[in-house]
Parts: sequence; structure tokens; C-alpha cells
Amino acid sequence: MPRVLAAQAAGVPAERLVAGLAAIGLRAQRWGNGPGERYPWHRHAYDKVLYCLAGSIVFHTAAADLPLAAGDRMELEAGVAHAATVGPAGVECVEAARSGAGPGGAGTSAPPGRRP
Repeated sequence: MPRVLAAQAAGVPAERLVAGLAAIGLRAQRWGNGPGERYPWHRHAYDKVLYCLAGSIVFHTAAADLPLAAGDRMELEAGVAHAATVGPAGVECVEAARSGAGPGGAGTSAPPGRRP
């Protein structure tokens, strides 16, 4: 089941999050999108760990909508179908994979160069 952990990274610089994830063997990628952008339904072959650095985004799953704001962390298991809607101020995130190929590599059905 996907889950959101509120304020897990409030005020933590992106570089520190990326370094911390790398220290435990996870490859992290920073990404962002403009206000109102939408991602269609898709799934990943890896467990996703995502930190919202700035702005907001809502991940939609069959079970629930998962709103994230700056400082929040989301964990999404491999294979969970989801879509996303970026908030009115845009969003900046750091994302890492716990298993499989991970962000930016094989194992995702998201459009190339885009992340949710």
C-alpha cells in the first residue's frame, strides 16, 4: 500500500537527500514540473521513494489520492498503477528506486525524460 510520511525532509537541501540515498545504495534523480502538469496512469518495475522538495503534487492510485507538499516523503511499491497531478505552484522532487532499474532507466512505463 502506498504511503505518505509528512514532513520527513522539511528544509533538507536536495544535494543532502541525494547523498543520503546514495549512501544506502539508492540512485536518486531530481526532477520538477510546472503548474498543473499531469501524468497519465502508469506503473514502475521498482519501489519508488520520493521526496517533495518544493511545491506540491497529488499521486492518484486506485486506493486513494496521495497529496504531497514540500518536505513530504512517499513510498510506492513496484507495480502499483498511479497517475499524478502537479499543484498550482509546480513541484520539485528527488526520487530513488529501492529495487529494479530505477529512475531514468529501464523498468518504467513513464514517458522518457519525465517522472512522477
